Amino acid sequence: MEEKIKTRTKSRRMNALFSIVGISLVLLILGIMGLLFLNLKQMGNKMKEDIRVSAYLQTENKDSINLIMNYIKAQPYAKDVVYIDKARAKEIWNRDNNEEWDQILDYNPLPESIDFSAKERYVNKDSLQMISSGIKERFSTQITDLVYPQVLVSSVNEKATQLGLIFLVIAIVLIVIVVVSIDNTIRLTMYSNRFLIKTMQMVGATRSFITRPMVTRAILNGLISAVIACVGLFLITQWAYRQLPQLKMIEDRNLTIALYAAIIILGVMISWISTSRSVVKYLKSRIENLY
Repeated sequence: MEEKIKTRTKSRRMNALFSIVGISLVLLILGIMGLLFLNLKQMGNKMKEDIRVSAYLQTENKDSINLIMNYIKAQPYAKDVVYIDKARAKEIWNRDNNEEWDQILDYNPLPESIDFSAKERYVNKDSLQMISSGIKERFSTQITDLVYPQVLVSSVNEKATQLGLIFLVIAIVLIVIVVVSIDNTIRLTMYSNRFLIKTMQMVGATRSFITRPMVTRAILNGLISAVIACVGLFLITQWAYRQLPQLKMIEDRNLTIALYAAIIILGVMISWISTSRSVVKYLKSRIENLY
């Protein structure tokens, strides 16, 4: 009899261990997909904010130039505002065209400009048109034109929208798979406890007395699984940063922390709900249906 009890106890422990490992792997896969989505989103945002807007000047008055710069810097859409004089404009042209300016012309026709990047939420056709119109109307006598790569802006936004929709569909499907997988894993674990649950009920134990320790254990197992998944995700992330250091530059720490928190909450909540459902199911079952 004692040997039989030891065997059952060992079996339950093994089932709990397999449950923790299984849930950890599923949550880790979800975390990797979530991290990939966040990094792609940040890469898209960085691409948008790398697009430069140039306000070409027809004034050389330093006070007027400073006035325009200070106005643009004060706007909520602007970042990295810089003044480009003729010499700097020439250097940029030589760099971008891989040629020496002096081999073509003996003078510099490039205008001075104030260049800036727009924050990612403003990098779209309508917002940039409004920004352009507002600056040109306010400084109509100091600015000849305000230009930006319109085709590139449209292309980046179109690609970002398409990728966003694709990842939204993938995320929904993956979350459903994760929930179902964890639920099935826990139900299989609880299946081995069905006779214990029914026996406790038959000797007069209340539903809360039976449910509470099992739910508490399930929450603890879910928390352990989530922590293991988070540690695995952290190690994978650090490895990826060593292989591709530029990924570190686009990391949003707040979003990454939110992802870890979501993994922990998901692991605990699904374990809690699935265990509660399984216990109630076996409490309502007839003894002959347990075989």
